[in-house]
Amino acid sequence: MKTKFIFITGGVLSSLGKGLAAASIGALLECRGLRITLLKLDPYINVDPGTMNPFQHGEVFVTEDGAETDLDLGHYERYTCAQMSKKNNYTTGQIYYNVIRKERRGDYLGGTVQVIPHITDEIKGCILGVAEGVDLVIVEIGGTVGDIEGLPFLEAIRQLRGDLGKENVCYIHLTLVPFISAAGELKTKPTQHSVKELREIGIQPDILLCRTDRYLSKEIKAKIALFCNVAPDAVITAKDVESIYEVPLVFHKEGLDDKIVEILNIWTRAPVLDEWERIVERVKHPEHEACVAIVGKYVHLTESYKSLSEALVHGGIANHCRVVLRYVDSEQLEGDNWESLLDGVDAILVPGGFGKRGVEGKIRAIRYARERDLPYFGICLGMQLAVVEFARDVCGLQGANSSEFDPATPHPVIDLMPDQREIHEKGGTMRLGSYPCRIVSGSLAHRAYGKLEISERHRHRYEFNNDYRDLLEKGGMRFTGLSPDGRLVEITELPDRRWFLGVPVPSGVQVAPPGPAPTLQLLHRGGHSL
Repeated sequence: MKTKFIFITGGVLSSLGKGLAAASIGALLECRGLRITLLKLDPYINVDPGTMNPFQHGEVFVTEDGAETDLDLGHYERYTCAQMSKKNNYTTGQIYYNVIRKERRGDYLGGTVQVIPHITDEIKGCILGVAEGVDLVIVEIGGTVGDIEGLPFLEAIRQLRGDLGKENVCYIHLTLVPFISAAGELKTKPTQHSVKELREIGIQPDILLCRTDRYLSKEIKAKIALFCNVAPDAVITAKDVESIYEVPLVFHKEGLDDKIVEILNIWTRAPVLDEWERIVERVKHPEHEACVAIVGKYVHLTESYKSLSEALVHGGIANHCRVVLRYVDSEQLEGDNWESLLDGVDAILVPGGFGKRGVEGKIRAIRYARERDLPYFGICLGMQLAVVEFARDVCGLQGANSSEFDPATPHPVIDLMPDQREIHEKGGTMRLGSYPCRIVSGSLAHRAYGKLEISERHRHRYEFNNDYRDLLEKGGMRFTGLSPDGRLVEITELPDRRWFLGVPVPSGVQVAPPGPAPTLQLLHRGGHSL
């Protein structure tokens, strides 16, 4: 079958949920037996989100091959079987960078380089470049229709319908139908104006996803269809839901997957949604509840920890448990009465982060967990600071620290490796992407993973300083996960605690059918922002 393409755009305002919509569509079409992949095109000029402030952008999702990408790629991996890579996320910065390099090489034979056709051709090449081996490519265009920076992407996907044929392209537009309480009615005008803006660019949407807080009536759908020039059954309610894992089921109930395969003229089997129904049932009717404190420095934008929070939710699903997340600002733990912020939690998780701000608060949280035998999980910086706390308070190494925060520390228990110090470009010192790890038999990590060799994704620079390995082991810390050559410490734990584990790995998760798998196994699939 010739590869088909779905292009998803958004209008009216940002944060309507294009990423979740794209992931949910991918999930539905996989449930119908199709092989799919997804692509995110971001209009911002940054080459990637790796250097962007988490408060502005949210998390950075790390792929197996080490690409720092948009957080929506995390949704793609959690909802589908598609494996994301550097080819699944392009920005305006990458597109222009590629074109400029070609121009410098003389690839354009002295011609004038322009947005059309050179930039749009580069965008089309990136879209077509992920199509091999799949039945369907779902492409999400970031930003909002009407943004000036998004115009080249919209022009490129407009051209592709002509290039590929009408039967091979489907345009889906996500828009807003707000309920105005003062008037007591839904308003369709924002959707009408958004579609008008899109049509002025030359794109007539085939399907409208209408974000709203209630199901749309037939009358409202008919009105939208009339004014937006789509079929009434192509107006789909994208209703607010209690759990984001209900979205595929809501879309299916509205007939979205049926309409897509009709427009694209694809033959598929009937969708099998048993697993999704089971997941939602467990989310809504858990048998247990646990409160986990996430002690971080970016908690004022919780999407900075999106993969992490979803990983915990997935762990809860696997264990019939609702996981209540309490986000704790680590800087507030540096003040007075800090212990009250952790009262009543069942476990503490310290995620990654860059920079000194809030570090001492995280160390306080780690000591709180260790001294009270409260289950603790340290990820990336959370693992490094667990080593710092243990070195200071158990092994008596006063002033122990990471050289990232105190270059003059007398005990740099976390430091750059010797070969890293010879690299003058800081980006070259980062460990990015998947790395193998060998686990010590009988350890907590072994019991959690159920195997002795694993592979996890990384996004960090500093490592455990092996000069202190013997000393910390004498104090009671165990290094139960190592790189195959034994040089890099990947997992630390305290065997005399109920659960005290640290890993230098950003955490993320792929959606997995609920089952008896250990929570840790669900925590470690995918990539998570530092």
